[in-house]
Amino acid sequence: MHKQPKIKLGISVGDLNGIGCEVIFKTFADSRMMDFCTPVLFASNKTISYQIKNTEISIPFNGVRDLNKLVDGKINVVNVWKEIPKIQYGEETPDGGKFAILSLKAAAKALKENKIDALVTAPINKNNIQSEDFKFPGHTDYLAQELEGQSLMFMVTDTLKVGLLTDHVPVSEVANHITTKLINDKVQIMMNSLRKDFGIINPKIALLGINPHSGDNGTIGEEDEKIMKPAINAMQEKGMHVFGPYAADSFFGSKNHQNFDAILAAYHDQGLIPFKTLSFGKGVNFTAGLSHVRTSPDHGTAFEIAGKNQADESSFKEAVFLALKVVKQRKIYKETTENQLVVKQESPNKPKDGRPKELKTTGRHSRKK
Repeated sequence: MHKQPKIKLGISVGDLNGIGCEVIFKTFADSRMMDFCTPVLFASNKTISYQIKNTEISIPFNGVRDLNKLVDGKINVVNVWKEIPKIQYGEETPDGGKFAILSLKAAAKALKENKIDALVTAPINKNNIQSEDFKFPGHTDYLAQELEGQSLMFMVTDTLKVGLLTDHVPVSEVANHITTKLINDKVQIMMNSLRKDFGIINPKIALLGINPHSGDNGTIGEEDEKIMKPAINAMQEKGMHVFGPYAADSFFGSKNHQNFDAILAAYHDQGLIPFKTLSFGKGVNFTAGLSHVRTSPDHGTAFEIAGKNQADESSFKEAVFLALKVVKQRKIYKETTENQLVVKQESPNKPKDGRPKELKTTGRHSRKK
């Protein structure tokens, strides 16, 4: 029996002064993780050696120049830079941002060129990453530019999935950003992702209102009446299982979220506060809608505990598992849809008596008689 090659999992190191390297090392210190994938870390041998020494977490790693010559059973380190960054745990420094972006750009290039199968990004600091060459509020916006597709910030666990209509937008500007087109686009990305990435064939989605109490019929803002409700009604007329807008303040407390496959929140904190309250440490930030798979833990650089060996790797480990799961699920989805296409192409016309002839398929997915 032919052995399937392991998934090549790219990892960007994030801010070197944060907990990124620590959670990466703790994740792969469990040698069983190497059974699921071949990790590829974009940094430098000297940087990783320094981080291992300071975290006192022993992991086997192998420096590589050619991504076609990866070694199983070890973390493969691609040398992205020759300099030796000055590590200042817990500090926001220019070097912290500079090398985080060098790592991200190299990893994104490898992902785009299909030299790795998926990317997990360790946390960055949104302030010190800004430069003439990088003017993005975070990973999601940069990867949306580099990879094909429209992006959706999608926070997920096995039982809770929350997407955002607007992500890194000031609260004062949220209402101005929300349009009928934006709602349609984000719902469609979410629908497609639930089917393609999570295997949910007929997704049911809830939308949260923009204003308190979803505007109270226009008493507290008109956006829900004039934009949100008409967009939802139009999608329902097309047969889409989209409902709302629901008042956000009681939606999660009443456990109404359990009735849906995913929830689309109007803005960042409206979605992420309940998500992290219910799922912190288990949640994963998944960028839906892109041609390639990218995940990240649901926490930041955690400067306050960096270098103290106190970081919890649970969310990073979940990000690794989700990346691997989505890669496999996309292959299944592709095989299934291709087989369905073959069925349609091979289907003969109905005979004169109107009875369909028996269909033949070339794949393992066949229609029920």
